[in-house]
Amino acid sequence: MAANEYRSYLRNHLEMETDQPRFHAAQTTAPTYRSLIFGTLAVIGLLQVASSVAILLHLTGYLREVDITSSQQKPLEERSRTEPYVADALTSPKKRARCYKKREIVPEAHLPIRVPIDFSNTEDQKTVMIHWNDQHGTLRKIKYSDGRILVEKGGLYYVYAKTCFRHYVQGTGSHPDQPDVSNAQLIQYVYHERHTQSTIKPYLIMKSGSTMRWDDQHYNMYCVQQGRGVHLSQGDGVFVNVSNSWLLDPEPEGSYFGALKFGAANELC
Repeated sequence: MAANEYRSYLRNHLEMETDQPRFHAAQTTAPTYRSLIFGTLAVIGLLQVASSVAILLHLTGYLREVDITSSQQKPLEERSRTEPYVADALTSPKKRARCYKKREIVPEAHLPIRVPIDFSNTEDQKTVMIHWNDQHGTLRKIKYSDGRILVEKGGLYYVYAKTCFRHYVQGTGSHPDQPDVSNAQLIQYVYHERHTQSTIKPYLIMKSGSTMRWDDQHYNMYCVQQGRGVHLSQGDGVFVNVSNSWLLDPEPEGSYFGALKFGAANELC
């Protein structure tokens, strides 16, 4: 009996010894499983990064398409307003400086009437050239001489003139020393002198006015205003004549004369 138990003990001991290598073999496979798990996680991470990049690129392309589509659908007026600013931004600084410099010297003139006016001349049939106050007016690339505006650069100009006539008698009753204005002809003439010709001859380019029947017991006023485009060569002059010049209003806001060159904006750049 004791011998059987001893043999059982030896057999169990031998089985335990033979099973020990299998236990160690199982332990040696654990790092392999661990490496496989890490590799799987790394692949999954790379796939997630790749998918995120793909989604980002897709959204970026979609936003770009939306931006292009929205810009194409902008109203024509809005695009036309922005295009000049973009073009101006792309213009070189030197070119912009030249453009701004040219803007400052656009030929123009605006002259108020010169006072005092000779009110002694009451001959209604005689026209008189008006003289203007160049000291209190505007002259840019245009000269003034003896009632005439003289252009320095030829081209198409807008020439304008306005004259106001007024008559006022203080008090009531008749005044024998006052001229008769019951049938006054108030006419404004604008002339063009071509100095390029051998013989300077003025050409009438504008005429306007009216025959007024004024009441000499009250304040009376009448204004004539004219304007048109005229092609002027270098050195040409324009001037204004009026009838009944003794009736001219001396206020600079009422009587003035000027010229402005057309097409200056097209020469800026």
